[in-house]
Amino acid sequence: MKTFLYIILSGCMLLLGACSDKVEVVEDVVIAVDKPVVEDITYSSARVSVTISSSAPSITERGVCYSTAPNPNTLSNVVKYTGTEDSFSVTLEELAVNTMYYVKAYVIDKESGLVYSEVQTFSTLDPGIPDELENYEPPTYSDDYTPIADWINHDQWNLANVHDPTVFKAEDGYYYMYQTDASYGGAAEKGGGHFYCRRSKDLVYWEYLGGSMPEVPAWVKEKLNEYRSTLGLDPIESPNYGYWAPVARKVRDGLYRLYYSIVIDNPIEPDHNPEAWGERAFIGLMETSDPASNVWQDKGFVICSSSDKGTDWYHNPNDYWSGYFKWNAIDPSYIITPEGQHWLVYGSWHSGIAAVELDPETGKPVEALPLPWGTADDIVPYGTTIARRNDSRWQGSEGPDIVYRDNYYYLFLAYDAVDVPYNTRVVRSTSILGPYYGIDGTNVSEASGGEAFPLVTHPYKFSDSNGWVGISHCCVFSDEADNWFYASQARLPKDVPGINASNAVMMGHVRRILWTEDGWPLVMPERYGAVPDIPVEEYELAGNWEYIELKYEYGTQQTSVRLTLTADHKVTAGPWEGKSWSFDESKQMLLIDNAVKLYVVREVDWERQPRTHTIVFAGYEGQTTHWGKRNK
Repeated sequence: MKTFLYIILSGCMLLLGACSDKVEVVEDVVIAVDKPVVEDITYSSARVSVTISSSAPSITERGVCYSTAPNPNTLSNVVKYTGTEDSFSVTLEELAVNTMYYVKAYVIDKESGLVYSEVQTFSTLDPGIPDELENYEPPTYSDDYTPIADWINHDQWNLANVHDPTVFKAEDGYYYMYQTDASYGGAAEKGGGHFYCRRSKDLVYWEYLGGSMPEVPAWVKEKLNEYRSTLGLDPIESPNYGYWAPVARKVRDGLYRLYYSIVIDNPIEPDHNPEAWGERAFIGLMETSDPASNVWQDKGFVICSSSDKGTDWYHNPNDYWSGYFKWNAIDPSYIITPEGQHWLVYGSWHSGIAAVELDPETGKPVEALPLPWGTADDIVPYGTTIARRNDSRWQGSEGPDIVYRDNYYYLFLAYDAVDVPYNTRVVRSTSILGPYYGIDGTNVSEASGGEAFPLVTHPYKFSDSNGWVGISHCCVFSDEADNWFYASQARLPKDVPGINASNAVMMGHVRRILWTEDGWPLVMPERYGAVPDIPVEEYELAGNWEYIELKYEYGTQQTSVRLTLTADHKVTAGPWEGKSWSFDESKQMLLIDNAVKLYVVREVDWERQPRTHTIVFAGYEGQTTHWGKRNK
């Protein structure tokens, strides 16, 4: 707008036509900026066009300011225009999807100062939800299964009462799961048999098939008392059996093997004081050609616990640190190498994890086994130590599971007590017999052993939940198309209100594994729920997350804190506050300051009610594991 001030020479007021032609016109310029026009709106950007309808040569800056709050100013987000034209356009980028923005144009003038236009509003596009996600139905079964814990409801158990699971995919397309004899309140004992089986097509819903071993094989008692007779000990007529931690694998089409543990709970010499160590554990073998039938043929004895301390089986009942057995024959794992060798990997708590080569045809040790006591040299055929947590004879390490992928053998280990502290570690080697190294370079195959990292699982708690503890003794398996999964039991914490003996509630967890660029397996922070595998897009990452620093702390649930990623690629809350973030869509990798690599995937938000799909991440940084879940 222009205001003209006419200064009329003296004497010319009334007689305009007679006035001199020397008329001085002075312009008092008032700068005006039109309301901006917003066009080309996308999910994360928009083009803003500006017209300065009254200008002046003294304008020093032109631009646009914007915010998600009303009345933005130059202290909000700003995009400057570097030219001098009075009509210009700028592009706003890195906007949040489906979000209303307030925008003003502005100029700065030497004379008039800061001049704004009227405010304009617009909203970025709503990308909507792909049909597969829109129609996705998450699992609905409750984690507190105590209302259906009785045996009469076993057809409804799904993943209730799972302990020490082992899983393989069979020729019929089903995944089969077998487990330790354990259930809430001993309910499964009413069903008969041992090593309970269930199967699933989708890893989410499981059909209970019952016990895979009708009764304890006769060879166990026979072998036990054969050894006792050789030692000059009386037979045990009614052994106390424990049925523990099987491993099941497909050997080839038409042949499946299941190695099982049977523990004798009786002491070796019950009348001696101080008390003796417990009797040895045995590993046996069953085979089937059809897991759907759940009919297995027992193949008998494979190996048993062995000692390098001869017959010195006595100990103070309060002193476990001088353990009698060198290798404890429970928790078997079974692997076939690319070269066709068959190996049994086993061990629990005593002096580490051992590996022994098997005959591919029989599934039994290649080398004949001598008596399972004597010197260290005497019992060499019982295996080679491949991993130790330390040099103690009683160490919190058990439940090995071994798999092969991309030139590495990955050895997963359960650490600490089963009730709450249980956590999972992984090490790897290019050789079946090691040495096995952690992500930090620690050699756990040395005689002195070592603490294995990375930490794969650990007790944790997202908000609005009780969280989980006792998450370990895993099995790792694939769908034979390089999609990998982790399965284990997990327990509710102690003393959850309204649940009797809550820490005895054991729910089977199946989780997806992603692999880092360096070839380390990452277990996801939320359980697998068959969410459609639609790639994550960058705009979906901006917002609030729940973050857990999954660092080792004995028996402690690591709890979540808020993590906020803004649309302009800043971290404004959480452990990386003040840093920037970016996204490599091709790798599905969220990066913090281009240094911390977090791998993202879609999963179920199990804590939200009702459950829905969300995005999770996991990543390693030194000895710390990062877990995160996107909030809706």
